Amino acid sequence: MLPFARVTILGLGLIGSSIARGIRATMPTVRVTGYDADPAVRARARAIDLCDDIADTAGTAAIDADLVMLCVPVGAMGAAAQSIAEDVPAEAIVSDVGGAKVSVATAIRQALPNNIVVPGHPVAGTEHSGPDSGFATLFKGRWCILTPEGDTNPTAVMRISTFWESLGAQVEIMDARHHDLVLAVTSHVPHLIAYSIVGTASDLEEVTQSEVIKYSAGGFRDFTRIAASDPVMWRDVFLNNREAVLEILQRLTEDVTMLQRAIRWGDGDALFDLFTKTRAIRRSIIEQGQDDARPDFGRAHE
Repeated sequence: MLPFARVTILGLGLIGSSIARGIRATMPTVRVTGYDADPAVRARARAIDLCDDIADTAGTAAIDADLVMLCVPVGAMGAAAQSIAEDVPAEAIVSDVGGAKVSVATAIRQALPNNIVVPGHPVAGTEHSGPDSGFATLFKGRWCILTPEGDTNPTAVMRISTFWESLGAQVEIMDARHHDLVLAVTSHVPHLIAYSIVGTASDLEEVTQSEVIKYSAGGFRDFTRIAASDPVMWRDVFLNNREAVLEILQRLTEDVTMLQRAIRWGDGDALFDLFTKTRAIRRSIIEQGQDDARPDFGRAHE
């Protein structure tokens, strides 16, 4: 049995459009209504027939929903929830896809005190954005973390879990604060490092921009992939998960200082031991199916 009959998606970027496509591929009888605050995005979504209906207002989109998925930047979650407050049915479940959970869940619950809120975060994505960037299999084999409060209706949590599993995701239930710390390590700080190193390279007077591009076949090229991610989304993630990000940045600063000392004093054993440990972690990521084991990250060479 399908967990929902009518799903509303607010925000039709990469994640929202992928959810819409995934529903059509795996739950074709479910009616999908979409809305985006950008008129150009709404027009494009209509042109590519992304949803069964594209509403002109958020309230109209949510008026008969069983499930509302908020797929907007985390800094806009509260406003998006508020925009449907007068129209969303009291029995509808509201969820989201934000990369920060404590602040987002608080904002949604304040805006929609009469609805059941089951915050979520599909740990999947690409560096692309917009309604054309989504694809139905984006969540296949990926984790979706749900962070309901302890008193949340268990049936609602089960329905959201079933929804994500239907899209191919593996579901994990987690405390919201723990989620924010875990994602600070695995996603947020790595993005911050990528933005930083790309910015540093562009500022070096001794290295021209043409050289950076010409010789980027190594690690710099892989940094630039995530540094190309949506700047609005990532600005909001850092501001809404600042405590966890700052905690991990402090730890990282201490670790980088240790590496700096090892290099300065020629401590090859310390470097070798660390690199051996981190190589094992990388292999574990591949073994768990969270990345491609093929050479050069699966890139085609033709």
